[in-house]
Amino acid sequence: MPRPLKWLSRVLTVVVVFGLILAGVGVWTVRASFPQLGGELKVNGLTGKVTVYRDKTGIPHIYADSPNDLFLAQGYVHAQDRFFEMDFRRHVTAGRLSEMFGSATLAEDKVIRTMGWRKIAEEELPMLGEQTRLYLDAYAKGVNAWMGQNEGFASKGLEYTILQFTSSGYEPEPWTPVDSIAWLKAMAWDLRSNMADEIGRALAASKLPRERVEQLWPGYPFDTHQPIVTRGAVTDRGFDQTAQPERGNANANGNANTGTGTGTGTGTGTGTGTDAGTGTGAGTTGTGTGTNASADTGADVGALTRAAEALRAVPSLMGDPEDGSGIGSNSWVVGGKYTESGKPLLANDPHLSAGMPSVWYQTGLHCRAKSAKCPFDVTGFTFSGVPGVVIGHNDKISWGFTNLAPDVTDLYLERLRDDSYLFMGNWKPLVTRIESIKVAGSEPVELKVSETMHGPIISDVMADVKDTLPGAAKIFGEEADAVALKWTALEPGRTADAIFALNTAQDWPQFRAAASRFDVPAQNLIYADTEGNIGYQAPGRIPVRSRGDGTWPVPGWTGEYSWQDTIPFDELPSVYNPPEGYIVTANNAVIDPRRYPHMLTKDWSHGYRSQRILDRLQDELKKGKVNAATMSAMQQDTRNDFAPVLVSKLMDVKVAGPTEDARELLRDWDGSQGTESGPAAYFNAVWRHLLIETFNDDLPEGARPTGGDRWFEVVRTMLDSSDDAFWDDTRTSGKETRDDMLRRAMAAAYDELSARLGPDVKAWRWGDLHTLKLVNQSFGTSGIAPVEWLFNRGPFPVGGGKDAVNATSWNVQQDYTATSLPSMRMIVDLANPDRSQWINLTGASGHAFHDNYWDQAPLWASGKTTPMLAREESIKKAATHTLTLTP
Repeated sequence: MPRPLKWLSRVLTVVVVFGLILAGVGVWTVRASFPQLGGELKVNGLTGKVTVYRDKTGIPHIYADSPNDLFLAQGYVHAQDRFFEMDFRRHVTAGRLSEMFGSATLAEDKVIRTMGWRKIAEEELPMLGEQTRLYLDAYAKGVNAWMGQNEGFASKGLEYTILQFTSSGYEPEPWTPVDSIAWLKAMAWDLRSNMADEIGRALAASKLPRERVEQLWPGYPFDTHQPIVTRGAVTDRGFDQTAQPERGNANANGNANTGTGTGTGTGTGTGTGTDAGTGTGAGTTGTGTGTNASADTGADVGALTRAAEALRAVPSLMGDPEDGSGIGSNSWVVGGKYTESGKPLLANDPHLSAGMPSVWYQTGLHCRAKSAKCPFDVTGFTFSGVPGVVIGHNDKISWGFTNLAPDVTDLYLERLRDDSYLFMGNWKPLVTRIESIKVAGSEPVELKVSETMHGPIISDVMADVKDTLPGAAKIFGEEADAVALKWTALEPGRTADAIFALNTAQDWPQFRAAASRFDVPAQNLIYADTEGNIGYQAPGRIPVRSRGDGTWPVPGWTGEYSWQDTIPFDELPSVYNPPEGYIVTANNAVIDPRRYPHMLTKDWSHGYRSQRILDRLQDELKKGKVNAATMSAMQQDTRNDFAPVLVSKLMDVKVAGPTEDARELLRDWDGSQGTESGPAAYFNAVWRHLLIETFNDDLPEGARPTGGDRWFEVVRTMLDSSDDAFWDDTRTSGKETRDDMLRRAMAAAYDELSARLGPDVKAWRWGDLHTLKLVNQSFGTSGIAPVEWLFNRGPFPVGGGKDAVNATSWNVQQDYTATSLPSMRMIVDLANPDRSQWINLTGASGHAFHDNYWDQAPLWASGKTTPMLAREESIKKAATHTLTLTP
């Protein structure tokens, strides 16, 4: 999301416009863009009639006789409901927001132009399959047909009416296939995995020695939290789920290895050189002797801080804009052996940033007569601006996504001289280009982009950031000058091919073939089919490094840390019909490195959500067979599984007065975090203040805790060490211990909640603190209250919390407001698709004040779902509007 667009000089004009709206003149303006949902419309480019059925929620099911007409109609319908969102997104991905919003968004444009998302998308288009290109062309024709019928700014959307007062003369361009492909770069960016951790480690190392930094990034707890894949190994035939790992064939860079590394320089442990060593073991970070670009003092903090600020400037269209730790998802699949219907059930709820409208758009795409020439009969969640269905089911299979989060980015510290960079003793010329950024109301701004062999230099895209910070470390006796980004998504790929292949896959082999094309972002893919099979596949372009594990920025000038290759698809973990009869993924570790030779990442989510799902699923199966209602109830689970650990220590600390009264709320608490829970309110306030009071004094701003299960693990270990150095507050003259900080956190939590919610602890409610506000991604942050009122909705009280199954994340450094959450929920019944359920965060429409703008939000907030119909007779019966599109 862009930084608030504060057009202060134009506030008066906008308020006048708002006054006219209130007076009634604006009623026509608001409704002018509402789409025609019934009757008949002529659409250029169609070869036959297309029927669009919509139910009371406005969700369209499109029926056509050919793929050309089907995807042309999808483009038309997407534009009907979400064109401004589509237009906004393509300006984000092209680095052209300033054409719409002026200089307020220059920082965002500079970063995206530097990475060159649009340029990569243009390179991808000719690489795609012929059918994919035809589908993209048809979709673009549909969007443009709608644009041709809605030429005035008022007929395109209320946003364009407002935009005329901030960027007069703006006119949207025709849609192109590249506009669709570029959106996939935004998806990859927001799900890019551990870059924030990589920067965080280096920034923390500017204030702390290496061993204390490593303490803040503990390894995955394999002994207590099960990975996704628990069997199998890589053989000469690829990954074989029945094989056992050969001795000595484990991953040397896993969380459980001890050995001796090699390299230049000295130092122990995994510094920037990231020599985790070789060998096997469990439970500790590897040690060794090797290159330490940041072992004790941190990498070049000045360059890294510039890089961090540049990265934070990028609009987050899907993900958590803070640190990425709120990005995740849940998905699980249960085989027919354990279901009431005898066929699999598949559940999925991706956790992404809250937005208005929702990032998702529900659609059904149906060939009237399914055939080899027209193979689509698919229902699910789409992205406006992109043809096809991203998550959902067809007539034979269903699939879901969670973020696999492999380490697909590396930050390279570079040494520069004039227009050259150092590499292995030689100065090589930087590759440069000039980007001209058009700015509404101002002259164009020219940006010089420089690239090394590793990728674009991102540390200098914010011109006003100084190249110095107190305590900046020298690397190998000399500081770096810049930071370059290497990222798999900056190479052309074929993810667009994968979308259509998934939509038409009919069985496990075809599903895996589709997954093999899903280059970025790498996702955990779960699978179920109507024959009763279930499966899991890890896809993606995941680098094989010549050295290092991707956890620290590395020196680019030595040549030691290059990417050699990518992991072959056949060697990525995969499971088909496991004997336990179910599969759970929730951003937990994919596989124990003791049985897998390749390094996927060391920065997994730590498995609290996944283990809670596993534990609850196993409990449900002990009671009997499960159904869709069981799966839905599990999606709503709010329990904090770390709470019992911390509460037991809190209860042992001596406190008095009102703090003691507040603590009594926790005595018999089961860890659930419903909106009405008083104990959840107090516990989360204690947790917030504990992290702030314990760690903020030791860490620079970019490395401070935001909450979540990495910090669960950090604190869990510290609770057994009453004099751990982190307990001491460096701002005081005394030496604080664990009990001092627990006592302080409880007192601070009481003070905060009594001020906000009143002194009666029994009246406290988690939902009074933990709320969701649906904010429009552009005008919703204008800083002009009347404009924000037009587009934003809420707040709503919400239950759950960060790394509960119902993962409504919040940032302890800010407040309790939900920042990322289950962006949709889906449960597919493979026995009868009409018994499937789904819900979106907001609604089908992107038009403020339309009936379907946010009609699903109250249902979502209360944990309800709606029927996910797929059969034509059911769809017709539920339809409240029928639109016929004709040539």
